Amino acid sequence: MNNENIGNADVIYVKAEENHNSSWTFRVTVYHPDKGWDDYADGWDVITTDGTILKPEPVSKFTRVLLHPHMEQPFTRQQSGIMIPPGVTKVIVRAHDIVGGYGGREVEVNLKCEQGNRYEVKTIPRS
Repeated sequence: MNNENIGNADVIYVKAEENHNSSWTFRVTVYHPDKGWDDYADGWDVITTDGTILKPEPVSKFTRVLLHPHMEQPFTRQQSGIMIPPGVTKVIVRAHDIVGGYGGREVEVNLKCEQGNRYEVKTIPRS
């Protein structure tokens, strides 16, 4: 098998924060050996366990589009306005690179747990 075209953009860490308008903000740290405009991490997704990609803009290619190579590694970018469907308690965060696509390290986030393996979650206190 040729591993040359398997995605190698890794999600290193995720911070998820619930907002007062019921949306979420995700801060995602990604590592990818960006080589320039021909090979870089071009986006990341928040997806439900059934594979639904959660995007603030339905026409967007990813939950968060990355528009240029990042020579500083790893790097963190955030996206607000992510709506989590009712009943969804776990999401997966994955990254994409323009050469190999998906295939790097992902992080599963339990939205009901303050912290876990490579993630933390901040929810709005309920009375």
